[in-house]
Amino acid sequence: MSLILILLSAVILLILLITALKLNPFIAFIIVSIAAGFALGIPTENIAKSVQKGIGDMLGSILIILCAGAMIGKLVVESGAAQVISDTIMNVFGRKYLLWGLISTGLAIGIPLFYNVGFVLVIPIIFALVYKYKLPAVYIGLPMLAGLSVAHCFLPPHPSPAALVTIFHASMGKTLLYGLILAIPAIIIAGPLFSQTVKNIKPIGDLALFSTKVLPTTLPGTFNSFFSALLPVFLLSATNILVFVLPKGSMGSMLCQFLGEPSVLMIISLLVATVSIGIRMGRNMKDIMRIYEEAIKDISIIVLIIGGSGALKQVLMDSGASNQIGLFFQNVQIHPLILAWLISATIRVCLGSATVAGLTTAGIIAPMMTTFHVDPNLMVLAIGAGSLMFSHVNDSGFWMFKEYFNITLKDTFRSWSLMETLVSIVGLIGVLLLNYFIV
Repeated sequence: MSLILILLSAVILLILLITALKLNPFIAFIIVSIAAGFALGIPTENIAKSVQKGIGDMLGSILIILCAGAMIGKLVVESGAAQVISDTIMNVFGRKYLLWGLISTGLAIGIPLFYNVGFVLVIPIIFALVYKYKLPAVYIGLPMLAGLSVAHCFLPPHPSPAALVTIFHASMGKTLLYGLILAIPAIIIAGPLFSQTVKNIKPIGDLALFSTKVLPTTLPGTFNSFFSALLPVFLLSATNILVFVLPKGSMGSMLCQFLGEPSVLMIISLLVATVSIGIRMGRNMKDIMRIYEEAIKDISIIVLIIGGSGALKQVLMDSGASNQIGLFFQNVQIHPLILAWLISATIRVCLGSATVAGLTTAGIIAPMMTTFHVDPNLMVLAIGAGSLMFSHVNDSGFWMFKEYFNITLKDTFRSWSLMETLVSIVGLIGVLLLNYFIV
């Protein structure tokens, strides 16, 4: 059986197990991962190891981020800070231009932060607006998350494009400038314009991490609310700047690198929020810990599902699927930028990870750059755009969106998956237009 057919069969089986047999997605992922391991020829004794490694690697990289982010988000909501933030955004932009305010906020948060960190930080802000102003959750959420996605694939110093800049010896400044040019149409199309088509999508129950409980009579101040909720943004921005300013290898530089690790800065932010919008607002530690326990219960199924997606990704990687896809496309006669986008997009659709898609494609394309004669900055952006193509059931972001917004699988495809696809396609078109004018 061909590789593409096996991958397609795995995705179809996963969807059928979840939709037709009503299996929990985590269980479905484990079943499909084992089946895919057999079909792809991984030695029998190594299949279980691949599944375990995939779950461990996936959760190892984001477990602290998700749990700390959920705790901060829950406290931001319970303290009323989310309401203060949403009211401020509404007052500044007004109801008419609210979506543009959300886009700006999502983009600003997304530039310095890893995607999963940004995601869990914006959720309480989105849901506060949803409940207070009776707005559709997906309609409000997509523009903000489109801003996060655009930053994720186009704008250094975000980790993914920054790594590609290094691999292709591109200019960080030029890549950022070109990325901003591409970001504007991508955000407009995938954000406020596309969100108009999904206004009728409704959650099938309550929204995660949020409830309609009466807010406390004493709300935190505006500065305290923004500072407590967005401290990870400030910390990562500051540490990234200081790493470049301080002498390389110095104690200060190494300390900034440590503090800039997403897991570390999320724990620091959690401790600060515990004091700033918890203890200082009159809550005792027992009450705060209760809030944190509820937050973990709210996201427990999301954590399991994301771990399951890691199992499938690892099985596909251990089988050499990504390298086989790249080798298949190497002999295709096509424009280098389109070729890079196509390889990245195909790996993304097959494996689910934007980072794996981008870095794998870079490893395939980089040795051929001397024969391509294309701007390396545009190559970075073409690969980044391809790495967002059609997020679906093998992508952790897909499940985070589905579970947080509590919508059906079908609605997740027609909202989240299409939004990511629009960003990817608009990005490619923009890269080709820039290439036409630059070269």
